[in-house]
Amino acid sequence: MTSDLVVCGAGPAGRTLAHRALAQGQSVTVIDPRPGHRWTATYAAWADELPDWVPPGTLAATVDRPAVWTTRRIELDRRYVIFDTAALQDSLDLAGVRIITDRVVDIVPPTRFGPHALDMPSVRLASGPVLPGGRVIDARGIPRSPKLAEQTAYGVMVDRDQWPDPDTFFMDWRDDNGADSNEPRSFLYAVPLSDNMILLEETCLAGRPALDPQVLRERLIHRLRSRGITLTGDERIERVRFPVEGGKPRPGTFGAAGALTHPATGYSVAAALRTADTVAAGDTIWTPSARAVNRLRQSGLRALLSLPPQDLPLFFDTFFALSPAKQRAYLSARDDLPGTAAAMASLFAALPWRLRRHLASATVTLPRGV
Repeated sequence: MTSDLVVCGAGPAGRTLAHRALAQGQSVTVIDPRPGHRWTATYAAWADELPDWVPPGTLAATVDRPAVWTTRRIELDRRYVIFDTAALQDSLDLAGVRIITDRVVDIVPPTRFGPHALDMPSVRLASGPVLPGGRVIDARGIPRSPKLAEQTAYGVMVDRDQWPDPDTFFMDWRDDNGADSNEPRSFLYAVPLSDNMILLEETCLAGRPALDPQVLRERLIHRLRSRGITLTGDERIERVRFPVEGGKPRPGTFGAAGALTHPATGYSVAAALRTADTVAAGDTIWTPSARAVNRLRQSGLRALLSLPPQDLPLFFDTFFALSPAKQRAYLSARDDLPGTAAAMASLFAALPWRLRRHLASATVTLPRGV
């Protein structure tokens, strides 16, 4: 049987795409070495990013006005949601999907010549067979490489009453984690997972190389101890490491593999949820405007990597002083070229001259279109 759509990978992006293609009446095949693997990572999004079809029951917590601590406390006028990871995975029902437990070793474009000529794309499996499909989408993520900037984090899940601060922190850049001022910076991400549980996570936003999770663990323990929180060692742990660049904005890719990871934040799940219907229908999400925004975001990553560690809090203080509309344009509007450019221009104009010099040298040449 030849499926209308073959999806390589059953992570959040691949499963979302398969689920939405099935909802459109397509025949779908999903190939993954561990298709039934339960997700354990924490996923979150801005509430206004989510499409209407995402069930409310997939949300574990909602924060109406999250805070950031840069050089001061700033309250953000934008609702933030944290997913119930298990509920999100279960909501992306694959009943009716053909599931193959195997590894894709090659994706072959259509060809009319040679011993294995096919007039449609196909995948070659590790077990040997070649499987054709009406369309083949690669949603297997991005392999790690020393050449790619990564985000890393180390977090613990604790009872809510152990956290003395009433705030939820999207970013907390205070310097109470024991790191020297000239060392690469990390921030605290503190968000509720339920009414009685909170995630406290020391995060390296982006680095090439990124901070090792063991370093982040030591910083987290130091930070929490300085705030009167002592860990028992029995807490559930979350370790994070993934590339924030390296995806290709091509029709045959999706999710992180398809450049949906925001290179300056690491967020990708909401973008996959929001664009899955379009990709499932066979339409492009990579308009000229979206490609230009992707290039601007890549320049934003280079700017972040170029900044002296001690200046990151000031950089984010300036960013979060922008209007909510400009923040939203840069963080979420993947095909709004005027909005993204205006946000970046406003940020540049508001920064001190010494930071402008760093940004100018990092972004003077934008990468060519890919």
